[in-house]
Amino acid sequence: MPVHAYTNWNSRPSDEIEQIEPFRKYFFICEGANTETFYFRRLIDLRKQLGIHPLIDIRLWEKTDEDRNLSFAKNLVAFAEKQKQNPENEFDYERDKMVIVFDGDIFEEKVQGYEELITQIENTDIAGVTNPGFELFLLLHIEGSYEERIKNHEAEFLNMDEDGKYSYAYNVLREITGMNAKKNPEIGNLADNVLIAIDQEKKINQDIHDLKGKVSSNIGKIVEDIINEKPQV
Repeated sequence: MPVHAYTNWNSRPSDEIEQIEPFRKYFFICEGANTETFYFRRLIDLRKQLGIHPLIDIRLWEKTDEDRNLSFAKNLVAFAEKQKQNPENEFDYERDKMVIVFDGDIFEEKVQGYEELITQIENTDIAGVTNPGFELFLLLHIEGSYEERIKNHEAEFLNMDEDGKYSYAYNVLREITGMNAKKNPEIGNLADNVLIAIDQEKKINQDIHDLKGKVSSNIGKIVEDIINEKPQV
């Protein structure tokens, strides 16, 4: 089984209550096996508090078995297409959307074809990109973090360390929270502050077509659009 779907949509108190089909399902599929999973599981649990419309379902497709550590955005897109075609996943091509979440840092130095990849995704689905990585988006959940930690420090976020990794955002997040975002599930509780993140994200670059060399994220924008969606049914 290549994916495990996590959702709490239409949790019902009893089997006697009729199940209603969602108007639209958003399937999140992420490059990271841990950090993003911790986060989106918590976000899904908050759907009612966030006022997400009852007919909008959010599901996290968690990679399992040999696909668990599948990364690299192009492979992720191919994997997502394969999952769409699996009837067990109940993907409705007419209404549902795949949200493919990945880091932009690999395209800073080494990898070509970024714009082509974004265009390919946006033909049918939604690309969620953070540059350098998802920890940047998590940082935005902390009140005042843009002014205190990001503004005027953009260069540090986009500088590689001696191991060739973009670890600055991870290190700052660990310093503030005391948590290893890659290993501690409690990091997902930052989702409780997603409205703060949505607001602060507007202070950095949200245009994923103009990502290179810029501290960037559009994850908050995607979540805000889902919160604001009101299906006409």
